[in-house]
Amino acid sequence: MSVLFPKVPKPRKWDYRPIYYDKEKEARKDKLARLHRGSFREAHEANTYNRKDQTKRASKLLLWIALLGLLLFAFYYLL
Repeated sequence: MSVLFPKVPKPRKWDYRPIYYDKEKEARKDKLARLHRGSFREAHEANTYNRKDQTKRASKLLLWIALLGLLLFAFYYLL
């Protein structure tokens, strides 16, 4: 019977939580952000690990590009 009439999962329930705009809270948040912009040290420490990740991503990207190029070269000359 499962071949002719497969089980269809029920749709998920819609869980809507309305978000209300609080003008005073937004003003306080903006004022606080303007007062505390962070120091040079915080910005530097936040970016130090990103450089390592960027070099890893770049090396992986170059590897994939080289493999794709090799594959395209092989298909071009074999076919």
